[in-house]
Amino acid sequence: MTTTPKIVALCGGVGGAKLALGLASLESQPDISIVVNTGDDFNHLGLTICPDIDTVTYTLAGIANPDSGWGRAQETWSFMEALEALGGDTWFRLGDKDLALNTLRTQLLASGWSLSDVTSQFAHRLGVATEIIPMSDDPVRTILKTENGDLAFQDYFVRLKCEPAVSSIEFRGAESAAPAPRFAALLEDTSVDAFVICPSNPFISIEPILAIPSVRESLTRHAAPVICVSPVVGGQSIKGPTSKLMKELNMGASTWDIARYYGDFIDCFVIDEAD
Repeated sequence: MTTTPKIVALCGGVGGAKLALGLASLESQPDISIVVNTGDDFNHLGLTICPDIDTVTYTLAGIANPDSGWGRAQETWSFMEALEALGGDTWFRLGDKDLALNTLRTQLLASGWSLSDVTSQFAHRLGVATEIIPMSDDPVRTILKTENGDLAFQDYFVRLKCEPAVSSIEFRGAESAAPAPRFAALLEDTSVDAFVICPSNPFISIEPILAIPSVRESLTRHAAPVICVSPVVGGQSIKGPTSKLMKELNMGASTWDIARYYGDFIDCFVIDEAD
């Protein structure tokens, strides 16, 4: 008698979402739980924005924008056009459909819902069967120390297009955060067969998850293997500023450097044939 494999994947945005989709699409139909980075979350235009959670949700729902990898397909932009005409801040693009989700999330959080509950509700409404879990219901914010001073992640990544040199990274609030309840339960679940680290940026997508107290230790002591998929092929990032950050943080930009970075707790490292 065969049993359904139980897999927990840790991921960030676009790159991680693609592997999450691949895992969810396996013919063996494993029991998949996707734990998503929330260090990129921020408040913008009075709204709570969760870019990585939304990218994973839209991707698994089959409605992600295939060209950008973020946002929704067949989006309209009336809100942004009106905002720009009024002199509003438009560096972070929110399509009309995306705006509806962010507005409702902000309302639900203000009324007492947890981020876990909101995320689960939206996934259900969009027809996603795979479990999507925020890394924490507590706020954790990725802050990059740069030549331009301290920058919140979206300021660095979107507004400044990753141009400032980075000297260090802080995960503000991580020390007092707790894993989301469902994530905490999975870390102690002996029926989990594998933890998979998706090919997301190690420093700004995966490290915020590992920075939450007890997470790294729980993964290390769990009997299930921790399998890492390299975000670098031939010294270049699959997506995003991984290789640029590695060089600025005085690391190499190879798969070996990624393996060494994770080396204290991973059991298997998946690389491209080019490496």
